[in-house]
This record gives sequence, structure tokens and C-alpha cells, in this order.
Amino acid sequence: MSTDVLKVKQLKKAFQSGQQQQAVLNGVSFSVHEGEYVAICGPSGCGKSTLLNILGLLDTPDSGEYYIDNLLVSDMNAEQRAQMRSRRIGFVFQAFNLIDEYTVLDNVALPLKYRGDSIRQRQARALECLEKVGLADKAALFPNQLSGGQQQRVSIARALAADSGIMLVDEPTGNLDSKNGDAVMALLADLHQQGTTIILVTHDPRYANMAHRQINLLDGQVVSSTSAVQPLEQET
Repeated sequence: MSTDVLKVKQLKKAFQSGQQQQAVLNGVSFSVHEGEYVAICGPSGCGKSTLLNILGLLDTPDSGEYYIDNLLVSDMNAEQRAQMRSRRIGFVFQAFNLIDEYTVLDNVALPLKYRGDSIRQRQARALECLEKVGLADKAALFPNQLSGGQQQRVSIARALAADSGIMLVDEPTGNLDSKNGDAVMALLADLHQQGTTIILVTHDPRYANMAHRQINLLDGQVVSSTSAVQPLEQET
């Protein structure tokens, strides 16, 4: 039986807009099983990125509950959230969020620094992750020496580095042409086949269809959750 690695219950989040509160999330509830590939879809402004930031412990809800491995994390303080994030969450951003002054290897190794690993451990793990995304030969380069597609693959390697098992992916193809976008999505599919739990925010229905399940948001609420038909060979 599948284990829930993430669970949210009645999440609400609003932002101040002038003199008014604008609700962005309005009672969002769902679970994600270990090893699942979930796409969060919906029109611009529906709350997708806000939801992903809460799942990644980069933001907190105004109310509701969020659990990781059945542990309530929505009430944690900033230090506790940072520790949980470094141990359990890998994040891939649309804008790559690489540090220009760091080499590719150092960018990938950065999450492990916060975890307290030694320099040797960090570099060995970073190189291993770069090999997984096909960029071990670019380890000594800097981000501005890479193409957009390569930078996104580096950000995926960085998300893999902590071996968290959960990868949150925010519009990973938004800054890429279709060829590089397809390559990045193929890489995510491979990582999922290796056991990574993936939660993808995307506006592209082609890429959403690669997920096992689509959670559709509208006006800050879940309006549908549809599962793809799984291949027979995955049944046990």
C-alpha cells in the first residue's frame, strides 16, 4: 500500500492587495504518495506557485495543515522548516536560481553545505548528481557558460544532491525552447522511474500528461484530480 509523503488539509493563503485581502488558496486538500508523479495545473493566478512554495517550506499558510511523512510541518518555526527542507525537499525553479559566482559543481553541492557534509562528501555527491543529468564534464564551468537547458539540468542535479526523495518542480520549461524543454521533461521522467516523488507545476498540457495524476486548481481551490491509466507491467 502506498505511503503518503505529503498531505495538505484545508490550506488557505491570502495576500494584501491595497486595502483588501486577496485569497490565493482557499481550502486546498490533497495527498501525494511515495513515488508518485503529480502535476499541478491551472490558469495563471490560480495559486499553483504559491501552493508549491508552501509545499517546499519556502512560505507558510495562513491556516490549514501540512504534513511531511505524517509530521505536521505547517506549524514549525523557520529553523525547523529549513532543516526539514534540507533533509526532505529538492526544489527546481523556473529561473534556475544558480549562483553565477559559483562553479557548476559548487552550485550542486550547496544544499549539502547547509546539511553539514564535509567538502569531500559534498563534491563527490555533486559530481554523482551531475553524472545523472549528463553534465559531469561541465563541473568546472560557471552557469553563464552553459545554455538554458544545461542550467536547468544543473538545477535538477542540485535538487537531487540531498537525496531527499521529493522533488518540487516549478514550470521547469518556462524559460526553455521546446527541444530543451522536452529534454528536461525526459530527465524528470527518468528520475521518477528511479523512485523520486515528483510534484510538477506546469501550464503545458503535454507535460502535465506525463504525470500519473493531475491536480487542477481554479480560483485557489482544487476542482479536479484525475489519474492516468498506469501500464500493466507496473502492477504487482
